[in-house]
Formats: sequence, structure tokens, C-alpha cells
Amino acid sequence: MAVGYQDRQGMYDFIVCGAGSSGSVVAARLAENPEVRVLLIEAGGDDDVPEVVTPAAWPSNLGSERDWAFKAQPNPYLNGRAIPLNMGKVLGGGSSINVMVWARGHKNDWEHFAAEAGDPAWGYESILGVYRRIENWQGTSDRRRRGTAGPVYVRSAVDAQPVALAMVEAAGSMGLPRFDSPNGEMMEGRGGVALNDLIVRDGRRASIFRSYVQPRRGQPNLTILTHGLVSKLVCRGTSVVGVEIIRNGQRQRYFAQHEVVLSLGAINTPKVLMQSGIGPEAELRRHGIQILQDLPGVGQNHQDHVSFGCIFAHRDPQPIGYGGSEATLYWSSDASLTVPDMFHCQLEFPAPSAETASLGVPEQGWTMFAGLAHPKSRGSVHLSGPEPLDPVLIEANTLSHPDDLETALASIELCRELGGHSAFTDLGSREALPGKLGRQAMTTYVRNAAVTYWHQSCTAKMGRDSMSVVNAFLKVYGIERLRIADASIMPGITSGNTMAPCVAIGERAAEMIKATYGI
Repeated sequence: MAVGYQDRQGMYDFIVCGAGSSGSVVAARLAENPEVRVLLIEAGGDDDVPEVVTPAAWPSNLGSERDWAFKAQPNPYLNGRAIPLNMGKVLGGGSSINVMVWARGHKNDWEHFAAEAGDPAWGYESILGVYRRIENWQGTSDRRRRGTAGPVYVRSAVDAQPVALAMVEAAGSMGLPRFDSPNGEMMEGRGGVALNDLIVRDGRRASIFRSYVQPRRGQPNLTILTHGLVSKLVCRGTSVVGVEIIRNGQRQRYFAQHEVVLSLGAINTPKVLMQSGIGPEAELRRHGIQILQDLPGVGQNHQDHVSFGCIFAHRDPQPIGYGGSEATLYWSSDASLTVPDMFHCQLEFPAPSAETASLGVPEQGWTMFAGLAHPKSRGSVHLSGPEPLDPVLIEANTLSHPDDLETALASIELCRELGGHSAFTDLGSREALPGKLGRQAMTTYVRNAAVTYWHQSCTAKMGRDSMSVVNAFLKVYGIERLRIADASIMPGITSGNTMAPCVAIGERAAEMIKATYGI
């Protein structure tokens, strides 16, 4: 696609690239000061469409114009499959197209962040304070762990459907601790089971954009620019002074008096860095990109939650609540683990992979995804060319570490045991997939059933080693006036859905920027 060039001398104090779960927070918090001029750039369009605001309609966003529709490269560990890696491309990003589950991560996830960053401000006690600032919690009072005056409306699944209640009952009777919420106390120990916390208010999705930015729309100091693809950073020496975008077929430039913040997600953030000359020297040279800063960790350490659908048939049709995900389970297969290694998410409809669908899927039923909370497999993100419209190449390497296969097999067996529990008897539930299989057949099933939870992360990690991209203040090493605030900065993926941790990352970025400039 050919594009022309248009030079716009638009000047702002801060430019935030990406209006997802982190970028929305950064832009809104900076715009609280009416003297601070903020530009928020989003590649996608507006979020005021039924598919976004209606919780049950979330699957219709997958593959639509509101989805980047990334796909991993063919993977020999998945029998050559190239699995979809969907990501939000709309105001609100993933929080506008996801399943609306609010999962804040395990205590020891945040302790790991603090250790890698060398900064206790990333530790659990500090992050609890951040979450208290974020949440408008509607559940049982817990002043230490939950906030009630924040912008994000969070409550447990209301009038949960029988299949969700049965999952909680089954897990509890099998000895797993039951909690009122999957956040707070449950994520300070080995795990447990609970109904989901959701960002649904009055029957409508309450995305992070809607929670943070929408109330500030119309402020003269906040400019929201949609359909703007960030193509590269504009630099003066090693200082970032602005961004170049492609909009309506034209190249446009916008400039920042103070800083640019990249919140483009774990795929597009490393892509823009590399296409701006910041990344592994060998990769940049291969595409003829002038090197601004050799950072070998850019695009490396890719992590994602992977899951395997166990599908059960209903005797009679059952209702589907909200987005269809109302119960979750985290558990450690070994009590000595510091974080749960199994992460189960229930869906109230059948959800096979494209490959396992051919095995026969019941017309009515439900799915328990046997997920890996902390897979050991690592992938990478690469450029296919130097131009902004050249597609990115994602080597997810799912199941490349042998331990992940063993955990997957154990996780599926736990799902099968749960689904066969007497708690599901009244629903007339029976196992449809995978069924009782020998190890070889079950291994084949695992490789064919593997799908992503869409939690791509860790590709521009925070830390102090040679593969780290940002420091504890989210500043990019060797580059001035540039920070990253999104899932790419995670040193390791958090336990559970990544939306809530991304909001916390956005809050941390905003508070550090405010402190730097006294705003």
C-alpha cells in the first residue's frame, strides 16, 4: 500500500500510542491536569458498536475490523498448526473485545516484577495500593485488598448460570479452596476456585477506555486520534521527539514536548521499536534499518497462556451468562510452587479448536479450558521487512518446552475429573472431548487442541540484565523521552487474564511520569 507524506507540526506534552488497557490509563491520568496536553493515538476505530458494548457478543469481534488478527508461525510442537493470536484494534484494545474477566495476578507475580526491576514499588504491597486506586469493587468489603472509589467497576458474576455454580461446587468438593472472588486472598496462596470478577455494569461492557477516557472526552487538553497506525518514532539523536503515523493513506508527524509512551501491546510495541532502529542489531541490519540502539531483548521472551478445550455435552439447552465465562480455577500441581501452574477458564458453550472440531462437537454444551498459568516455552517477534505495513512474524513456540506438555496432560485430567463430578448430574452433562485416551493419543489431542488465551506479553521486558528493554521506571535503555507501558514490559506473564495487570502497569507509568514532571 503506497502512502503519501504530510508533515503536521502538532505539538503535545505527551503522546500515548495505543488506547488499550494500559494506554487508556496513562492518557486519562495525565489529562487530569488541564494544563497538560495529551495526544492518544489508536490504530482502530470507535468502540460505540453493539459487538463491543454487548457482553455476549464478544466472539463476533474476532476476525473483524476490531481485531489485529495476528497468527503465529507454523509450529512443529502443535503438529504444524499456525494458531490465531487475536488482539484488540479499537478504542479500549483488548478490554473492548475480550471476555471481561478481571484477574489481578498472583502475589508472587508482583514479587517477581519487583525482584527483576530491583524496585519494591513493583511488589505486591505496593500494587495492592494501585489496585485500591483502580477498583470500584462491588463485592464483600476487604479494605486491605479492594478499592471502592476507583474508575473500574468490578463485581462478581451476577446470577451465575448453573454450569458455573456446578464447577465451583465440584472443585470445592474435590478439596480445592472456594473463595468469594478469584482476586485478593485467593491469589496469595496455592489458588482455588471462584466465580469470576467481571467488568460488566448494568448489562454492558465497562471497558478500560470507557472507564478512564470516556469521562474526559471533550476536554480541550485531550486529543483522541483514531485510525492512526504508528509507523515509527521520530528521533533527534537518541531522544524521541515524536511519532510518525499513517492515517488515511498519508504519513503524518506529531511531536511531544516531554515524552512518548508506547502502549501498543506485546506484538506492535517491539515492531515499532525495531522499525525505529531500536532492537537486536542483527535483525535490524538484515532489513537495512539504521541502528539507533542495539537492544537484543526487543521482541524476545514472548509468553502467552495456552489452553486445551475439554468439552462437555448438555442434555438440555442451558442459558449463557454475560460473556459466557463466569467461573475460574487456579491451582498448583505441586504445593512447593510459588505460583499456580494451572489456570482453568470455563465457557458456557462448546469452543473447540479448528482441528478438534472435526472430532464431533455437541450442539449444546460447555467448555473447560485446561490452561497453563506459567508456561516455560518462550517465543519471539520478528520483522518481515522494514516498512510499517510489512507484517510481523510471531514465533510463539507454544509447547516447545517439554514441561509444558506434562503440565497440559495433568491439567486436562483435572478438567476431566471436574467435569465428571456429580455436581453436573442435574445438567445431564457428559464428556464429549477428549474422552479417555492413551498417552500418545492424548498428546496428539493436546497439540491439536492448543489455543491461546490471547495474553501475549513479555517482549520488551523490565529488568536489569542484558535482555531487558526497560528499567524500573519503564524507560527504554539508551533512549531518552521514551517509556513503554503495556504487557510487553512484564518480566514474566502474570497468573490469569492480563487486562487488570495492564491497568496497574498504566497506573504505575502515569504516577512515575507525573512525579518526573511535577504534574
